[in-house]
Amino acid sequence: MTGMRSLAHPSVPAIDRVPLLPGRWIGAAVAASLLATTILLLHVGLRIAASPALVALMAWAVGAVIACYLLRAPATPAQRIARDAIEGISLFGLFSLLGAIASYPLAAGHHALVDSELERIDLGLHFHWVSWYEIVAGDPLLQAIERVAYLSIFVTPAIIICHFAWAGRRAEIRRFIATFWVAAVMTLALFPLFPAAGPLATLWHGSTPYMPLSALYQEQVILALRDHAIQSIDLGALHGLVCAPSFHAASAVIYIVTASRIAALRWPIIALNITMLLATPVEGTHYFTDILSGAAVACIAIWLTRLLVARSASPLMGWDARFEQPLTAAE
Repeated sequence: MTGMRSLAHPSVPAIDRVPLLPGRWIGAAVAASLLATTILLLHVGLRIAASPALVALMAWAVGAVIACYLLRAPATPAQRIARDAIEGISLFGLFSLLGAIASYPLAAGHHALVDSELERIDLGLHFHWVSWYEIVAGDPLLQAIERVAYLSIFVTPAIIICHFAWAGRRAEIRRFIATFWVAAVMTLALFPLFPAAGPLATLWHGSTPYMPLSALYQEQVILALRDHAIQSIDLGALHGLVCAPSFHAASAVIYIVTASRIAALRWPIIALNITMLLATPVEGTHYFTDILSGAAVACIAIWLTRLLVARSASPLMGWDARFEQPLTAAE
């Protein structure tokens, strides 16, 4: 007797009941991001420098496209996991890279630095950055913990995406990527209005007992861009330039909300990203106001993406609801 059996992993649900964002929408976001970044670079006369990092990234992009094409109709659970993990990690990496590149031409604008205004808001909230910095500077163990937590911004999304891929939750991967993209667009749109050198450059005077991961790059690179001292961008030496809103804070909130839907990873990811939030003022040289505005951006991005996902499955939008289906094979 013939029949059908599920090839989904036995320990995880085979069907993802979150509406699957159409691939053409994801493609449109990629195309719009590439076009916008290119226009920004051309507008200020910046270019991408030829470097080993550029070659490696181009090779990864070509490999990812080929892999996703070959795995577009997976026949086994392993192929589906590979397809979804490669798609998700590649999209996340692409949007992260384009966001970092786009921050350079945006930083080259002529809007005055707003450090004094951000510090004034912090003081109104009774947050004293120098006191926070002194605590970290005097504790090597705290410094090590903060560094690990701050750098986890690149590790946590890979863990989340791989878990969703393993669990057959492709729609969740796309929703996560879409939320991240919306938050990045909002952050970059606000950044030119609130450029800042950061509290380490403006509030700390004298020798520096502890140099955070972000060092003084915000001030140095922004001023160099405005003086036209930087003509090309080395993808192997990109630096974070956005002070407000803090994208580390936005990312942490997005990761926490996403992890709340993953029972096995919920509390470790939440703990790690709360630590990242606490590390961001010093390691990212951010004002507390930056953290609050970044968290607000994340909340709005989460809300907008949920609306987008719901609308993508609405007949009123001309789309039929589409969900991830379990793999099957003849017995």
